[in-house]
Amino acid sequence: MSEAKDSEVVRCEANDCGKETDSALKCPICLKEGIISIFCDQDCFKRSWPTHKFIHKKEGSETYDPFPEFVYRGELKAFYPLSARRKVPARIKLPDYALSGEPISEIKNDRTNKIKILTAEEIKEIRKVGSLAREVLDTAAKAIRPGITTDEIDEIVHNETIKRNAYPSPLNYYNFPKSVCTSVNEIICHGIPDKRPLKDGDIVNLDVTIYKNGFHADLNETYYVGDSSKTNKELVNLVETARECLDLAIEKVKPGLIFRNIGEIIEEHARKNHCQVVRTYCGHGTNQLFHCQPSIPHYARNKAIGVAKPGIVFTIEPMITMGSYKDITWPDNWTSSTSDGKPSAQFEHMLLVTEDGVEVLTRRNKKSPGGPIKRL
Repeated sequence: MSEAKDSEVVRCEANDCGKETDSALKCPICLKEGIISIFCDQDCFKRSWPTHKFIHKKEGSETYDPFPEFVYRGELKAFYPLSARRKVPARIKLPDYALSGEPISEIKNDRTNKIKILTAEEIKEIRKVGSLAREVLDTAAKAIRPGITTDEIDEIVHNETIKRNAYPSPLNYYNFPKSVCTSVNEIICHGIPDKRPLKDGDIVNLDVTIYKNGFHADLNETYYVGDSSKTNKELVNLVETARECLDLAIEKVKPGLIFRNIGEIIEEHARKNHCQVVRTYCGHGTNQLFHCQPSIPHYARNKAIGVAKPGIVFTIEPMITMGSYKDITWPDNWTSSTSDGKPSAQFEHMLLVTEDGVEVLTRRNKKSPGGPIKRL
């Protein structure tokens, strides 16, 4: 389909609608700011207002904190306005939640509690998507530097995903507003890209998932920003411990592995390096669904169900903290921060259980930016 054809499709901006529309109803504030936001009708506009308003500037200020009464636990604060929702060309195949925000197929699958085993043909397809997701993450990671905003990184991820005729899986998943999760310093996961510039001494996690040919591929890495973070002994210990936790867990994956034992491996190594393991979030199955069974907790003595079998695809993605493992959620209902404001790091791979071991479907290559550094 041509680019001209793509540009002709106009969709309602309401994150629970997204339907094609010939309506002329535009947000008047957006119009003043040079943004075209079209809604089916007043109902769609009113329903979306609580979140839509966050793309508007605040009078007298280029940036602002939308949650001034919230008690942040670290130095990081929300840095709004958000950019307008990025467009997806009509040629891109959409997951079922892309328009409404509700992953119906995932919700139905959760009721079955079954772990899917992929066929040889399905494995062939998800392997391709995993490789493309790695390309997207690596391209975005190359742009990390002091001064770039996480919103600019989101634009890179979005464009690189579309370039590969794929859909950025986070976009409108349960109404998440962006195409990638960017989690800086004390943010554990699900950070919303915004206008805050990254600083020398920060760490940032980029969590990329793409959807193509009916399959999702999911991976993330934590990166050092500038040189100061690489000379911070405690920060380097945190990031490298998180990286090692994932690597050690992957080494044990093979048919017969009891999923709950993965947490034992991760927590033992984290504690040995004076770190803690977040308990709220876990790894998960990934295939035609973004998130599904099995659940993979990263802490010891968990109650995960299931055993690894050839053909199962899932993620391991330990979130490791310098201080308390406890978390709090910002008022945006997404951003998860450590409860004490101390830094957190995370790494994630998507894995295929093979007949005699494991294949890392999102593995790094020689040109992948980032990578381990020596502890100080």
